[in-house]
Amino acid sequence: MELIQKGYRGLSLLVYLNRDSLFFAGTIVVGLLAGAFLGSAVVQALMPLPAH
Repeated sequence: MELIQKGYRGLSLLVYLNRDSLFFAGTIVVGLLAGAFLGSAVVQALMPLPAH
């Protein structure tokens, strides 16, 4: 149990020290996902309907 507590404290320290880097990476991922979504929406809107 003590080992788990120490490991958790170590992990939380790493997250605390690197939270701005994690926020930066998360912002880039969210921006890329939003761009992909908007790009696919534009392509769908501009694509002609298939002939039946």
